[in-house]
Order: sequence, then C-alpha cells, then structure tokens
Amino acid sequence: MRRKVHMTARSALIVGLVLLSAGVAQARPSLYTMTCSEAQAFVKKQGAVVANTGPQTSARIVADGSHCDRMQIIKAFFGKTRDKPQCRIGFRCANDQMSVE
Repeated sequence: MRRKVHMTARSALIVGLVLLSAGVAQARPSLYTMTCSEAQAFVKKQGAVVANTGPQTSARIVADGSHCDRMQIIKAFFGKTRDKPQCRIGFRCANDQMSVE
C-alpha cells in the first residue's frame, strides 16, 4: 500500500511540474506595460526576446547584432512604453536595408 501512495505522489508531482513549465513557456513579457528603462534593461539582460509590444502585437527584439543571423543587419526598434510613446527598446534583425523581419 505504501508503494501505491508513493507512486501517486510522484505522478502528481510530475503532472504539476509539466503544467507549471507549460504556463511559464506561454508567458510573454509585455514591454508596453514597462517603463522605457525597464524595457531596455529587460531586452539587454535577455539578449533576444519575443515580447508583446501592444495588446495584440508582438515582436522579436534583440540587444545587439550577435542575436541575428550572420547575413542580417540590425535596425533600431522603437515601441510604446508606459512612460514614453517612442522608446528605443532594442533592435530588430533585418535581411537588408529595405525590409525588417
């Protein structure tokens, strides 16, 4: 009987960890709810992040060109933050001078 209880507790722990990790994986930071300096620091610390830039928009933002493909360039990324309508949060990777991806 003890073995059944032990296996049930272990199963419950595994299920709980899977559910917890699924919730963390789905969480996406909302840069528009941060101050400009908070958003800049967050991107700098992460290096590269996919973040909400508005209630229904998101973007991949990088701290520098080392997070882009070798043939890509970086372009400044400006976004709305809690304290500024146009904050240079970081950069976007672009394939050429005319397009941003």
